[in-house]
Amino acid sequence: MGFANLVSSLNSHVLITQNFEKFIPKLQSFKQREETQFMNFKLSRRSKSFQKIEVGCCKNGNLIDFEERTSANEIAYMLGSTTWTGAGPGLMDAAIRGALQAGKPVGGFKIEKEAGQWSSTGSHPYLPPDTYLTCRFFSARKHGFVDAAVRNSPSDRTAVVALPGGIGTLDEMFEILALIQLQRIGSELPVPFLLMNYDGYYTKLLDFLDECEHWGNLAKGEVESLWKVFGNNNEALAYLAEFYGLPLSNEEFDEPIINNV
Repeated sequence: MGFANLVSSLNSHVLITQNFEKFIPKLQSFKQREETQFMNFKLSRRSKSFQKIEVGCCKNGNLIDFEERTSANEIAYMLGSTTWTGAGPGLMDAAIRGALQAGKPVGGFKIEKEAGQWSSTGSHPYLPPDTYLTCRFFSARKHGFVDAAVRNSPSDRTAVVALPGGIGTLDEMFEILALIQLQRIGSELPVPFLLMNYDGYYTKLLDFLDECEHWGNLAKGEVESLWKVFGNNNEALAYLAEFYGLPLSNEEFDEPIINNV
């Protein structure tokens, strides 16, 4: 997804999950189904001195400053979480770099074809190979994201963040919506699902869902109850702080978490 499980970035899906140690047994089982050759999966962690760079948004070649577009570093620090993304280019990479700058671990679920966009060998350009899995099928990647997002105890802090993306992001977004709707995710411990509508990127999609409601294919207010839509990072961070009862300050960086975008 332009996701993060913070977290999943799906091109733009980011999943953020707090207790990543509990997720490793699931990951190992997932790994066997995918018939990958990874051993001793480790999460990558770097200090906040990690070099800042610009990244391409949505793989279209237009450069943006990821700190002005994504809040992965702020969310990862706020939730004390591991960031899980698709480990691909564009906004997925922005989420990874933001989390590393916050000094929090990251993990990824790559797709073989997507991996080929990085290099001729299909490897990630800077993440150690034992910090991500390369999936043969999109369904396996989504399974990994969902497992990472589920909260196992009230102390777990996870979130699903959907950033602007394409067909793969939309696929992952609607699967998460369906799983929440069917109470396969968050039935006992709710998981916040955030849709980042930067510059009105998803406005026409939201209009379409309103039209579905008009035709009677969605109950009134049904979709709104499954996720929260935000136009900027300030709103998203304030919502997560309220959801988990956390402060909106960053003592390590000695500055407010929220930055204007």
